[in-house]
Amino acid sequence: MSWLAEAKTDLAAERILDAAGELFVERGVGKPGMDEVARAAGCSRATLYRYFENRQALIQAFAHREARLITAQVAKATADVPDPRRRVVEAVIACLAAVRERPHLAAWYAGDSTLLREVLHDSPLIRGTAQSYLAADADAADPDLVDWVLRIILSFLSNPGDDEEAEHRLLERFLLVPPLG
Repeated sequence: MSWLAEAKTDLAAERILDAAGELFVERGVGKPGMDEVARAAGCSRATLYRYFENRQALIQAFAHREARLITAQVAKATADVPDPRRRVVEAVIACLAAVRERPHLAAWYAGDSTLLREVLHDSPLIRGTAQSYLAADADAADPDLVDWVLRIILSFLSNPGDDEEAEHRLLERFLLVPPLG
């Protein structure tokens, strides 16, 4: 495949994901079907299925695209934080801010956030990124800790604190606690 064909393929997939994102805002993440996404993207169902095997793959691709953008923003916000434990707190704060400043993501955590929970639990990209903030050594992976921090993020998105300062205070209080034993 030539670079021009690859660029066209990437552009088509982005257009489909953009259309899906707009539908998620209008109708919720769980509502739009593949026919509706194809119509909104201005393509046929066959074209849509050429890029995304099924609705699950489309949802995961959308979540991964957003996760890559958010990850870059979090990495930039935490680049100068040397203490690994404080870096986790600042990464959670930066992640919350990045998600909240993207209004098209509100449908993922407003109301029933089952699909977001599933994506957070099942996505190797998201879990791997979270792991990179939680352990300097990839071999020291603690899946329970990753799960817990992702649940904290989901919790603050679904049920925000009174303000950012209150969330920051809670995160510092409970994430900076020295490990037991």
